[in-house]
Amino acid sequence: MAGTTPTPAAGRALNLTLATAASVAGFWAWNSVATLGAFYTQNLSLTPATTGILVAMPVFVGSLGRIVVGTLTDKYGGRAMFTFVLLAAIPPILLVSVGGLLGSFALVLGAGLLLGVAGTVFAVGIPFVSAWYEPARRGFATGVFGAGMGGTALAAFLNPRLVAGIGYFPTHLLISGVLVVMAGLVWFLMKEAPGWAPNHAPVLPKLLDAARTAVTWKMCFLYAVVFGGFVSFATYLPTYLRDVYTFDPAGAGARTAGFALAAVLARPVGGVLADKLGPKPVVLVALAAVAVLGWVVNLRPDGEVPAGATFVAMAAALGLGTGGVFAWVGVLSPAGKVGSISGIVSAAGGLGGYFPPLVMGATYDAATRSYSIGLLLLVGTALAALLFTLLAVQPRAGTAAVQRAR
Repeated sequence: MAGTTPTPAAGRALNLTLATAASVAGFWAWNSVATLGAFYTQNLSLTPATTGILVAMPVFVGSLGRIVVGTLTDKYGGRAMFTFVLLAAIPPILLVSVGGLLGSFALVLGAGLLLGVAGTVFAVGIPFVSAWYEPARRGFATGVFGAGMGGTALAAFLNPRLVAGIGYFPTHLLISGVLVVMAGLVWFLMKEAPGWAPNHAPVLPKLLDAARTAVTWKMCFLYAVVFGGFVSFATYLPTYLRDVYTFDPAGAGARTAGFALAAVLARPVGGVLADKLGPKPVVLVALAAVAVLGWVVNLRPDGEVPAGATFVAMAAALGLGTGGVFAWVGVLSPAGKVGSISGIVSAAGGLGGYFPPLVMGATYDAATRSYSIGLLLLVGTALAALLFTLLAVQPRAGTAAVQRAR
């Protein structure tokens, strides 16, 4: 495989599949601390606030690291950067497991910071898959790749069960093994797009150039709301379901996996709809739904079906929005700058998911088992983003760019 050149169609399918699978592995590792929040709360005697800090640490570093990793992808290509990110996530995974065994909050926290490297996998994939597809189909490509965030669903469903079945340390060994295998597949099977060429410009000027582009900051804000909302729910939902609905770790993990899966399935739909209708209407509908559903979640719907349907609908709205926003990024980013711009935008999305768990933990009312303050802040933020999209983003900028490309 290493010495052959695939046809464009075959190359697209293979490399999009490999990139998405690598993203699944990276997101599984990235979310490993959050999905075992109940384990750490019990074994490390943590308060809701300190649990919020712990589960947010990988998100913080993974978010900031995307800025640099996205730019390096423009220079070294997706094959090299995917391999690097997957292998670099292995030592932190093992350190997290050692910290948990020793009962050391400081070690788990520090290793969780380093584990943030796994979250940078997203900034590798966006420029990589965008290079394989023409602008008119980049919404589809980035949407399918974005489904790799299904690794969070995998982590939420499997990790508590694996810990109960094979043990805490073997679970982390298994995740490390998956990372090794995926890195090998990427290195030996992945190819850069035929028209891709490395951008050897110095990193800092490239980042400054991307930062001076108006679309970068508009997309940063929108992605911070939609993807940040997904990340914050995916990381804190097990704790939320335990505190509000008294689920055990396995039950909370299964329901969090369902939440993440709904977002994963909706993301490619958002990308495809953005290709056909333009990103703006897709993002507007998604933000309106997030605002309404955030209010409904705050009302604490009782019963498995009402509560479950509300959270699934919320996940679908956030997934739709992430697909729509990154369709905008893939279309509007100038050639050679996709990595830099997508790195900054995806970093903003990750940072959008960093702060809500901290707010939720700090504002939790144990007496009433209420997270109202955090949820109402989500409603207000979604409404602000809705108005921003309506008034500040050019109505048909994405669609016009697509039509020009066609």
